[in-house]
Amino acid sequence: MNEEQYSILLVDDDEVDRLTVKRAFKKANFSAILTEVQNGQEALANLASKAQDCDSNCAEKEIDNSKTNGDKSNLLQVATTTNQDFDLVLLDYRLPDINGLNLIAEIKALNLDLPIIVLTGQGDEEIAVEIMKAGAADYISKGKIEPESLAKAITSAIRIHKAEQAVEAVNERLRAGNELLLLKNQELEKQKQQIKLQNIKLQESYNLKSEFLATMSHELRTPMNAIMGFSQLLLRQYPDPLSEQQQNLIQRIFNNGKNLLDMINEMLDFSKIEAGKLDLNPQKLDLNFLIKLTVEELRSLALQKNLSLVTDIQLEDSFLVQDSNFIKRTLINLLSNALKFTESGGVIVRAWEIEDTTIAIAVTDTGIGIASEDQNKIFQAFRQGDQTFTREHAGTGLGLAISESLVKMMKGKILVNSELGEGSTFIVEIPRKYDA
Repeated sequence: MNEEQYSILLVDDDEVDRLTVKRAFKKANFSAILTEVQNGQEALANLASKAQDCDSNCAEKEIDNSKTNGDKSNLLQVATTTNQDFDLVLLDYRLPDINGLNLIAEIKALNLDLPIIVLTGQGDEEIAVEIMKAGAADYISKGKIEPESLAKAITSAIRIHKAEQAVEAVNERLRAGNELLLLKNQELEKQKQQIKLQNIKLQESYNLKSEFLATMSHELRTPMNAIMGFSQLLLRQYPDPLSEQQQNLIQRIFNNGKNLLDMINEMLDFSKIEAGKLDLNPQKLDLNFLIKLTVEELRSLALQKNLSLVTDIQLEDSFLVQDSNFIKRTLINLLSNALKFTESGGVIVRAWEIEDTTIAIAVTDTGIGIASEDQNKIFQAFRQGDQTFTREHAGTGLGLAISESLVKMMKGKILVNSELGEGSTFIVEIPRKYDA
């Protein structure tokens, strides 16, 4: 006995054949609501008027209380109305007003999605094949109707049909999902193109800004060099001596001019780096000599503030193949910062070998230190730990950004260890030999 009760439309003009089907249902304990019609026109009328909601439109059923095996009742209900939501059609191939193939076509034209099993007479096997091609789920010979096989065929056809409907529903959802994804992809592609255009415009603005900085820096260097040159000439007190006040004023002009020229040089270097116009020139150099030379060039800054400035170089082999200008400029930036932000104590420059292929250079000071929350910002261009307009230490904020760029170009990295009020250590690690 099937657990679910199906609604079946039986289309057959032969009352004996209809009786045979009903008896087969009872013998198989097959529960069904059976609607009987005798021709194709009645079948189409029933199917066309099929109601979606049968709650108020279904009349009372005439119940066949015949019992099978003495205890099976209410299994087969014979419907007396036409408004049924059918699960399957049992269709006699030879009807008085239409044949099975044409009736199947008419049913399909109603856009009704339900399985059809065709009942054929003897010798209609070839016709049955055409019926299956036309869309029938199965066919059964009337002379071979057995209760179990009939129940099994109906149950199988309905279950397969429901499974196909479920698959189709899933496919429909997938198609809808794919269409939605396609629309989203199209929208994303539009956004991608917009972002691409914006990036192009930003890059153009970026390049214009870099060219402007490079041009302005270059144009400003000429008058600044002239100002410093004339200041130095006046400080020589030739041909006439200067008063102490005049010397002091001219010295201020020279110092401020030098500071401004340093800023201009930083901006020029940074604009070259951004524009990719700063070329690396690796060559053999003596790092021991380069460090000591750079330290001596900046010793006057340490003396002005009564700071110690020492070196501690522990290199078994001090020769490298790197860009000496890049290393020197990086050292100058780190030393200048260390001396600028240190008021007492001193600065030490150390160098050692991490391994055979890597050299480390460290600049340690006893200055103001860097807060932990600012340590990830100091390598950004135009950024300093103190960004206020009243900050004590002036500068462009480009020194560390330039140093990091130069170190990266040398295939190295720069690290910082610092605590606020405890000083800072900047460590540069570079390959002993630059590998292009």
